[in-house]
Amino acid sequence: MFAPEKGPIMKEQGRAGRHFPPGHPQIESGRVGVLLVNLGTPEATDYWSIRRYLKQFLSDRRVVETNRALWWPLLNLVILTTRPKKSGHAYDQIWDKERGESPLRTITRDQAGGLAARLGELGDVAVDWAMRYGQPSIGEVMSRLKDRGCERILLFPLYPQYSAATTATVNDEAFRALMAMRWQPALRTVPPYHDDPAYISALAGSMRQQIAALSFEPDVVVASFHGLPKSYFEKGDPYYCHCAKTARLLREELGWDETRLPLTFQSRLGRAEWLEPYTDATIARLAREGVRNIAVVTPGFVADCVETLEEIAIQNAEGFRTAGGENFAALACLNAGASGIDVIEHVVRRELAGWA
Repeated sequence: MFAPEKGPIMKEQGRAGRHFPPGHPQIESGRVGVLLVNLGTPEATDYWSIRRYLKQFLSDRRVVETNRALWWPLLNLVILTTRPKKSGHAYDQIWDKERGESPLRTITRDQAGGLAARLGELGDVAVDWAMRYGQPSIGEVMSRLKDRGCERILLFPLYPQYSAATTATVNDEAFRALMAMRWQPALRTVPPYHDDPAYISALAGSMRQQIAALSFEPDVVVASFHGLPKSYFEKGDPYYCHCAKTARLLREELGWDETRLPLTFQSRLGRAEWLEPYTDATIARLAREGVRNIAVVTPGFVADCVETLEEIAIQNAEGFRTAGGENFAALACLNAGASGIDVIEHVVRRELAGWA
């Protein structure tokens, strides 16, 4: 069910009373598609692969809202000249050399496979996956699902907290793909699930299990979410509110207070003011204040990627120890483990109501 099929599936007889001219090949129909979409990944860690990926990502008007007349020269003459080397080094440290791909690609594929296995009893449901930036593209996979007979597609941007720079740009790209289709499938988009009890419970359970397996007891567990320019929040983006609610509900589930589980934001780009407090600055401050044992959890990421495996587990760990800290742990995301698939399945089954 999960393995993609190439080209349209032809049948001698259509479904549901469809009629075609005599001798006309009839196309498979009547299925429902589920498309999981994550941010994206370069194809390799070399300069040009990273540059292509960054250009697509940083050219998105949802991601960078700066005036184009100012942004394009900066992007093409400065950032795309200097940034690929630094980003390539970061990716190279976490790259799966054996598979020849990033962990994000591996995990997203595994999430789709795990979900397909869980939905097996629903029959005509096809599960696939795509990346907003890089390959496989949303348009390519939507066309593939259409060719497999999917008249309805549930689009699942894998972001628990909504932001225009993440969820909305996935939706935008899917609707652009529909614009090129003569026979469009119906499309549903998954809403944010930042406060879903199943998501909160899975996060808390994963945290308890991983902390219990550590050789030390963290004095503080920092909840780090991907950053966002503060101006986006001021324009009405709900992302900060969603992150704050996730953190609050997680504290309630664990029985912790804000001192034990502070909320921070990582992955800044440029000189603009971003959502605060910053993760790296908070971790360094805690170390200077005498906190010796720390763990970091990244609830906004459903799969480990360069931001969690390199930025948090390597860069921030080094910053913590340099500032006087001793023991540091980067807790894994839910990924494609049982609890991670539980959450995805829970959301998908709810959103498929009336379709499958």
